Amino acid sequence: MFSSRQKAEVHIEKQASWLKYPHKLNLYDQPPLEDITVEEFESCAIDRLRVLAEIESSFARNRPFDELKTITLAQCEKYLPMASNTAITVDRDAQRWKDVVGHFVLRLAFCRSEELRRRFVKAELTLFRVRYDNCSPSEIKDFLESRDFGWTQVDGAEKTKYFTQLRALSIQKAAPQQKAPPTDVEHLEEFHKVRWTRVPDLVERRKVFLQGGWAYVPAREQASIVFQEFQSRLENSLEMTAKALPRLDEDTRLIPILENLSQGFLAGVPSEWSAPEGSGEEIRADMIDELSRKHFPMCMRNLHDNLRRDHHLKHFGRLQYGLFLKTLGLSIEEALLFWRRSFSGYTDDQFNKNYKYNIRHSYGLEGRRANYPGKSCQQILTSDQPGSNDSHGCPYRHFSPDNLQTALLSMYASQGLTTADLPEIITTVKAGHYHVACTRVFEITHAMQGVKKGEGIGGGESVTHPNQYTTTSRQIERALVESVKMEVDGDVHMET
Repeated sequence: MFSSRQKAEVHIEKQASWLKYPHKLNLYDQPPLEDITVEEFESCAIDRLRVLAEIESSFARNRPFDELKTITLAQCEKYLPMASNTAITVDRDAQRWKDVVGHFVLRLAFCRSEELRRRFVKAELTLFRVRYDNCSPSEIKDFLESRDFGWTQVDGAEKTKYFTQLRALSIQKAAPQQKAPPTDVEHLEEFHKVRWTRVPDLVERRKVFLQGGWAYVPAREQASIVFQEFQSRLENSLEMTAKALPRLDEDTRLIPILENLSQGFLAGVPSEWSAPEGSGEEIRADMIDELSRKHFPMCMRNLHDNLRRDHHLKHFGRLQYGLFLKTLGLSIEEALLFWRRSFSGYTDDQFNKNYKYNIRHSYGLEGRRANYPGKSCQQILTSDQPGSNDSHGCPYRHFSPDNLQTALLSMYASQGLTTADLPEIITTVKAGHYHVACTRVFEITHAMQGVKKGEGIGGGESVTHPNQYTTTSRQIERALVESVKMEVDGDVHMET
């Protein structure tokens, strides 16, 4: 007779066998063969890239693995959920299909250079490791049994032959809260042997017993073999994909998508941001000076300061700043008022003739009448590169180190940034992690409001859009004001 728990486990196991993708873990050795739309092609890849880009940012910030794991799981929950086989009310196949499609699309995007391949493999391996660590023992066991990892289980005779050496590995892990090391072969943990070249990390850390070119790997270190197998398979697959990629050159629909995706590690994956609804206030022209000092990221603060100094911005500067203000919530009426006041050296006729049309065009009121969104960090970094006399672009990328440090202190010293913070920021910039540097500035300048190092704009997430930076900053301020107001109201109520 089976217990109710055993019956439930059998039922779940049968259900898993019906799934096209029966495991949360995947070595991605079988590409999806179904027809998919261009929209699915792009959306699946973008959601996966959001997770991988945040992993890349965590590398740049030297986060410990436990912290990286927490942040990655939170990102997966938002963009790439993966339910276990026990979640029978969830469409697990749909989740896993999206995961597989996103992975193979990103292979196409990141196979085109050795540097992109290296970064992609590192991020994908970390995602696989995070998921592996988050799986239950039964899920891991089922996955391992479904694949041939080329290892050989060490039998009793071999355990007896090398008992002293294998027991020594068990002694290494012994801790006060753990059981004593085994005294006989029967109580020795399981071991698998592979060629030592497959586990160089374990050899380096002296976690295996070496004999005749074989590495005897204890069960607790088995994951290292799995991770190495994942990495080597992915590296080989990316090289094969790179050779096949030229066949896609004639498909004008996919190449632009892949080009855009391959920029994802440069500045994360942008979100569409707008002023929060129900905030209780509109953005007006006379508010922008104060907002810039308190809430703007460096790119927009630089544009605003140059506009105030020169009473003019060149075309791409006006475009970048104008779309930012529009997305922040500045109406067309207030925008015309703001720009007219800012261009104080021009007559009404000059302003109307040379600038008014472009402002209305950006709001979708002229020309094609398209509703243009604010530019993301990725767009600012990769398009319309600034010349020596331009003000647009990303200061973290386009300023010299000396000018960047001077500008940072000039703009943010009043918000708590000091010279002691500059080395960390400049090091991050030199490594090419511009949005990570911007995120660190956000943390420093909002430390007095309770933002801690590593929190980013919430949950460890990095800045990927100037409006995201400003919106989050304003939300933090609004929450603090509401908190103080509640405390004051509470004190008044107690006095009465």
